Amino acid sequence: MRTRQMRHVCVLLPNKQHLDCSVRMRARGQEVMNAVLRLLDVSDLQMFGLALLRDNEYLFLDLEQKLSKYFAKIWNRESLKVPFILFLRVKFFLESGLLIFSSKVRQLYYWELRQKVLHSHSCDQEALFFQLAASALQAEVGDLEPEEGIEKEGGEEKQERMQYFLTEDYFPPWLINQRGRSFLLQHSPVLHGALRGVPRSRAILQFLKEASGLQDGPLTFYRMKQGKKELRSSILLGVALTGVHIYQEVEGKQCALFVFTWSDIDRFTFQGSRFEITAVGSLGLSQLVYYTHSAFHSKHILRHLSDSHHFYISTKDAASYIQQLEDMQTCQLHKEAYICDITCLRQRLRCHNITASVSDCSDMEETDTAWIKDEAEDEDQSPSSVEEPEEVFVDDPAEVSWLAELLHGVSVGGPLEFPSSSWAAVTMEMKQVLCRRAGEGVSVD
Repeated sequence: MRTRQMRHVCVLLPNKQHLDCSVRMRARGQEVMNAVLRLLDVSDLQMFGLALLRDNEYLFLDLEQKLSKYFAKIWNRESLKVPFILFLRVKFFLESGLLIFSSKVRQLYYWELRQKVLHSHSCDQEALFFQLAASALQAEVGDLEPEEGIEKEGGEEKQERMQYFLTEDYFPPWLINQRGRSFLLQHSPVLHGALRGVPRSRAILQFLKEASGLQDGPLTFYRMKQGKKELRSSILLGVALTGVHIYQEVEGKQCALFVFTWSDIDRFTFQGSRFEITAVGSLGLSQLVYYTHSAFHSKHILRHLSDSHHFYISTKDAASYIQQLEDMQTCQLHKEAYICDITCLRQRLRCHNITASVSDCSDMEETDTAWIKDEAEDEDQSPSSVEEPEEVFVDDPAEVSWLAELLHGVSVGGPLEFPSSSWAAVTMEMKQVLCRRAGEGVSVD
């Protein structure tokens, strides 16, 4: 008798695997989500939601509602041989994969974005698709051996067309048709080979960062009609992290109509299948009216929009700090890290508990900018008697271990990404600049 009170649910994951679980007949969506967390052995899936497929469209469940509401009368049937199907999908997209601390969750997030890239219609971002393919190949295949791509015949270097991947797995159909498989197979290995030595985990982070710049990549689309009596849904409403994008399909191509940030929007409203978007008065736009498949669709789209706005508000500070960390690393790679104020940033991160897992949180005092002690020299003073100027840089190598660990999981006890030789190069570069300016009579203050 107890078996009849249970229902079998199959949850399809972004990586094309699935999880099976059993829940009570009176179960709510949260019970399935808890089962997914347990089966995946993760503590949080904050940016994911459970969705069902309705009218060829994914709608996110309200986890507080009973599952019987979504599966109607079939849920109450006693003899069922097939499980109920739900999908674990990304509900909130992020600007940086560093905000996802679990490697398992990051993998799931990665695989959904991989599919998004394959369905993208951003035709004016062709170069980005090659970068994305290279990052994905490095993440999934690993290092490309040099001899696999190049052969020498008769003293001439010949590039072979690589056959170690299928173009359909890494490029959208329109790009394959436009460039041809041979072109993609010839040029993709060059970019893949350039990433040789990049760990797979970092290649995934690079892919996520690049994919966030795709115009129609990190979006959840909902189809709508311009008129109530229209047969075809030509309007695509895309829910993004920062707002709403609206496209219209014209002759098979997606044309951008509007891009609204959350601050551009005054309100969303719906009545039945009628869905209204009201922009703030300063934009001078009339009210936009579209039509969804049903009131059920309208209600769940509105909930997704509201949840996305709240998620954006709650994570924007953390995202801003992560962006500063990434910018700081870029500065270091360009040998400009001596002008960064790590003390201020570290204090701000500590206030928001972002550096809670970083072991190197010393209270060592650091100056705001690098300073160089310059002494006047006599023209007839011998070179041997001239003292070397003393340099104190804000970002001494011993002080960036906390950043390396936070960004890429480098142990603070292990080797740093930026050896002392690079800091010596910075010192020499600064000396040359100062000498050149002194020779030109330019003040160094």
